[in-house]
Amino acid sequence: MVLAQLSRSISRAMQQMNNTTVVDEKVLNDCLNEISRALLQADVQFSMVRDMQTNIKKIVNLDDIAAGHNKRRIIQQAIFNELCKMLDPGKPLFTPMKGKSSVIMFVGLQGSGKTTTCTKYAYYHQKKGWRPALVCADTFRAGAFDQLKQNATKAKIPFYGSYMESDPVKIAGEGVERFKKEDYDLIIVDTSGRHKQEAALFEEMRQVAEITKPDLVIFVMDSSIGQAAFDQAQAFKQSVSVGAVIITKMDGHAKGGGSLSAVAATKSPVIFIGTGEHMDEFEVFDVESFVRRLLGLRDWSGFMDKIHEVVPADQQPELVQKLSERTFTFRLMYELLQNLMKMGPVGQMLSAFGAEVMPKGQEKESQAKFKRYMTIMDSMTDAELDSTNPKLMNESRIIRIARGSGRTVQDVMEMIQLYKMFAKNLSKTMKGLKVPKKGGMNARSQSMTAQHVSKALPPQMLKQMGGMGGLQSLMKQMGSN
Repeated sequence: MVLAQLSRSISRAMQQMNNTTVVDEKVLNDCLNEISRALLQADVQFSMVRDMQTNIKKIVNLDDIAAGHNKRRIIQQAIFNELCKMLDPGKPLFTPMKGKSSVIMFVGLQGSGKTTTCTKYAYYHQKKGWRPALVCADTFRAGAFDQLKQNATKAKIPFYGSYMESDPVKIAGEGVERFKKEDYDLIIVDTSGRHKQEAALFEEMRQVAEITKPDLVIFVMDSSIGQAAFDQAQAFKQSVSVGAVIITKMDGHAKGGGSLSAVAATKSPVIFIGTGEHMDEFEVFDVESFVRRLLGLRDWSGFMDKIHEVVPADQQPELVQKLSERTFTFRLMYELLQNLMKMGPVGQMLSAFGAEVMPKGQEKESQAKFKRYMTIMDSMTDAELDSTNPKLMNESRIIRIARGSGRTVQDVMEMIQLYKMFAKNLSKTMKGLKVPKKGGMNARSQSMTAQHVSKALPPQMLKQMGGMGGLQSLMKQMGSN
């Protein structure tokens, strides 16, 4: 995947800067030039790259940085902020509400994966308790209705379309009206695409938008269209009010930089990326997590989002407590792997722990290994599972565990090595994050600690805990126990 090459190039540039003894103007320029080359090779528009360089140089004035300040960290933060700014237009996104019918209209060129993406979008929300429905208003492409019908049936999502009616505007109007009457809260309209931009396509989109009155128009863009991304996205934006972007086919050899151009052209955020043909190969796009991966930083927030999805709410504070204390045991590794396996592909979820845990292109092999390791841990004693000292695993224990699990000694050794990787990377990731242990803390210390912890929590989890007030209350309880 060429996006991985972009990440490696940017990470290499940052590493070279970190390895220098003195950070001066030349080091800064070399770092920015390397990052700029990587972005241009990934099909990011030249003007965007140029503006990024200019902005960073305005922010980072090495002569004005006071002695004692970490210049590398200041440069890294400036680069991080500028890349985030490129991907985040800063405008609020329409958020549908459960129990109230919202119409979501999908637009894009033919071949962009629009029909598949409609179903993935519906399936994603269905798993979260929504009542989605699909309307096939694509009468231009032969087989479009059959494809949507097959996908929707497989996902058990209601759909509407017609083999007889050729007017997409009429089908769209009838489908939306029907599902509104049946109180579906997410009505997704798939529209026609073309092989290229045509006046007829845009006129048809305008008519469909006029009759369905969509609450949100999503532009679906094939990540492989490269430098053409800006012009394509801008043309759609000028015809209909595009409010969000979904990037597809991010699993192939696409360079991915077009997503930056699409954001710039539509002034709308990327909300999802498609990473494969299967229904669950569809990820929420988080700007900061994406940029962290580009820079080679630990994507802890993305990992915590996944924990939030699979761990019951009443267990989350306890889990955060364990992780923040870096009390990483074999039992905790077992619980994490067990929960994450329920979510399907776990490659993105484990990005927080580094590439050595889940090497690129070896996701299936890694998952098979994880299952073997869980079988091995089933043969461990409570003392072994709850120990934080890998030295406890001496030769006799390893042989006993191998026999009990039906695995080889080499398998057990590999499992221990994985534990060490988890523990090491977790320690780096959570460095500086402190949760009060038993024993009192004054109110000011509790407040400061709560603020620190809140930055590491995904917004959904913080909300479930009752916001900052609830978190501070939890800190107080923990401090008084």
